[in-house]
Amino acid sequence: MKVGKVWLVGAGPGDAGLFTLKGMEVLQKAEVVVYDSLVGQGVLTKIPESARLIYVGKRADKHTVPQEQINEILLEEAKKGYRVVRLKGGDPFLFGRGGEELELLTENQIPYEVVPGVTSPLAVPAYNGIPVTHRDFCSSLHIITGHRRAGQKYDIDFEALVRAKGTLVFLMGVAALGDICQGLLDGGIDPAMPAAVLQKGTTAGQKRIVSDVQNLAGEAARQGVKTPAIIVVGKVCALADTFAWYEMLPLEGWKILVTRPKNRSSRTSELLRERGAEVLELPSIKTEALEDQSRLYEALDRIHTYQWAVFTSPTGAEIFFQEMKKYKKDVRSLFGVKLAAIGQGTAKALEEKGLLVDLIPEIYDGDSLAASLAKELKGGERILIPRASRGNENLARVLREHGAFVDDVPTYETVYERSALIDLKEELQSGSIDCAVFTSASTVRGFAEAVGEADYSGLIAACIGKQTKAAADQFHMETYMSEKAAISDLIALVEEIKAQKERE
Repeated sequence: MKVGKVWLVGAGPGDAGLFTLKGMEVLQKAEVVVYDSLVGQGVLTKIPESARLIYVGKRADKHTVPQEQINEILLEEAKKGYRVVRLKGGDPFLFGRGGEELELLTENQIPYEVVPGVTSPLAVPAYNGIPVTHRDFCSSLHIITGHRRAGQKYDIDFEALVRAKGTLVFLMGVAALGDICQGLLDGGIDPAMPAAVLQKGTTAGQKRIVSDVQNLAGEAARQGVKTPAIIVVGKVCALADTFAWYEMLPLEGWKILVTRPKNRSSRTSELLRERGAEVLELPSIKTEALEDQSRLYEALDRIHTYQWAVFTSPTGAEIFFQEMKKYKKDVRSLFGVKLAAIGQGTAKALEEKGLLVDLIPEIYDGDSLAASLAKELKGGERILIPRASRGNENLARVLREHGAFVDDVPTYETVYERSALIDLKEELQSGSIDCAVFTSASTVRGFAEAVGEADYSGLIAACIGKQTKAAADQFHMETYMSEKAAISDLIALVEEIKAQKERE
């Protein structure tokens, strides 16, 4: 009987960019993923669609599944022969009860590995400009669990902690912030010692409250603190305003939804994260090559008769070359055929095949492509357009009106997608999404299909192209359109929108 294996994987503090390379590598091969509520949404979206999901939802005293049962789940799934990833917020061995989960596996001789995660006591202060060690202020760091069982006193030697004169980081202690501060005061700490509560660090919900031990609890109550949050006590907290860097990024504090297909979202997400945004990648569509490519194969048989091949998306270009290879043809077949692309992204997909584009319209949309190409026609040209099954019919119509013979050949279709892990409607209704980025009308429709009946009027939509904006307008979103249909222009648009909102 085949025996599986378990990986305890630390997901980090929230920012998907802090998920380790090894963690990602292991997660991509997972057959079963056992995850909890402290795993950041950005990491959750990296779970492969093929993996079976088991939610165990731990947070504070509200445990969806008791720890003993979680241990049993890992054991039973591994016994069935699966590759099991136990995905945990932060690091598995820092108050993550990873050791408890390994005990049962060890007893039953189940193989396992541990993939450490970036831990919040270090990362969250860093994102708030607080170095947990600094030789001018302290020479030690102490990480303490602030969690305690209901009705029981802390089993913490506060006097010893005060005598150590190091930076103190309390995890899971926000509910008892007053008791922790009082314990430190009773232990002899200077009432004026700088202290901070750091909420939802490394995410768009990041918030920092800096005060001193004597007044921190009152200030936190006044400003309101949401979990998860950590407490930092020590002279280094006084450096927060001086060293703050994350909040200086132009998109800090914004959670941005990227709806592009999974294979197209990485560059967009990367640019948004570089500017400080928390990015939620939830593709609203995916593209699938048509099973029946007979029309394309017929066109390939007479490819030498075409004067132009027109590509309206990077996906269209990629599928064209995939099918060309299947049909035992290569780029030599395109000798003498001029190439037109709707925009730079599509042109890049062609360039990767060693082909330079002859025509790109000044404005990257179907109507402009039609107008630009029509100017090149003298009449009688044969034009091949391999593209989505539901494309802009105006393109072929305009070219035919200018005397061209057009073969408008569908090669792929667009299918709507929905996340099994994240409730998009709840995200919208709670107002946690500051802006959604749409790169096509189909991504707008796919998003609306996933959300269902809802009020979209409060959603800011940053759109590429007139058709995309028109689709968002139909759902009464607050729409904006980039000057050009390029990702760099779209990112600039998002920055402009945020700056405008902050001025209002």
